Amino acid sequence: MAEDKQPHRSRFHKAKDDAQFAKQALSTPQTASAAYRLAFQDTDFLLREDLRPVRFQLELLKPELLLEEAGIESTLVIYGSARIPEPGVADGLEAAATDDESRNIARRLKAKAKYYDEARALARLASQYPCDDKGCRHFVVCSGGGPSIMEAANRGAADEGRESIGLNIVLPHEQAPNRYVTPDLSFQFHYFALRKMHFLLRARAVCVFPGGFGTFDETFELLTLIQTGKIKPIPVLLFGKDFWHRVVNFDALVEEGVVSARDLDLFAFVETAEEAWSIIQHFYENAED
Repeated sequence: MAEDKQPHRSRFHKAKDDAQFAKQALSTPQTASAAYRLAFQDTDFLLREDLRPVRFQLELLKPELLLEEAGIESTLVIYGSARIPEPGVADGLEAAATDDESRNIARRLKAKAKYYDEARALARLASQYPCDDKGCRHFVVCSGGGPSIMEAANRGAADEGRESIGLNIVLPHEQAPNRYVTPDLSFQFHYFALRKMHFLLRARAVCVFPGGFGTFDETFELLTLIQTGKIKPIPVLLFGKDFWHRVVNFDALVEEGVVSARDLDLFAFVETAEEAWSIIQHFYENAED
């Protein structure tokens, strides 16, 4: 009773209490109508076109609250392809190829299988970073939660017995988060925009492995945000210089005058996890000075 008399405590029932009370309502034509449902329990109502702003807010708020409650202060974000195979299964791609074109693609994917190991090694290094004086965690591994490079990232954290984040997206085809994502830090998004925002809200560094449209989308949005001063610079490390120079002619962008030469300093090329982690550490050692 003493606790109930505290003046700062709300005198209203909590929403979860009223949700339980609502289940006990008498069955009548009125209570059976969808109009009578509590708004926050009415899925059909929440999915209306008019409620899109509310859904945006919820999708922004839910992961933010749970990550804050988990004491996660900052993250190491790892982007990369969902198609690059783990080295142990890379040979199977070429064996399964049925023509020259698919065989050539399989060989190229096999050549990039080394990046699975590098992503896993990088995640192990980041996961060893200690908590701060307040018990908050830094450089917590965060991936898109899918297979391949994303799986390698979460797997590396699991190797160290540490938690990691997976930001999954709903797609038309069947999918699920990889098995190495920490269940309580596995989030599902409807909106790509909100997912990309959560990638960067806590990011202290972003490491980008070879990838396709999704990886390009996430990477170039990040570079644009830094270029335009919307966010402060952070280490952006592109793994595989040969791959990136083959698929993007960065120098041509400068020659054409559509970016400046200094914009190419927004990122650096690396080949190994150790090299990437060393650059990240050096960046923040200098920042603290």
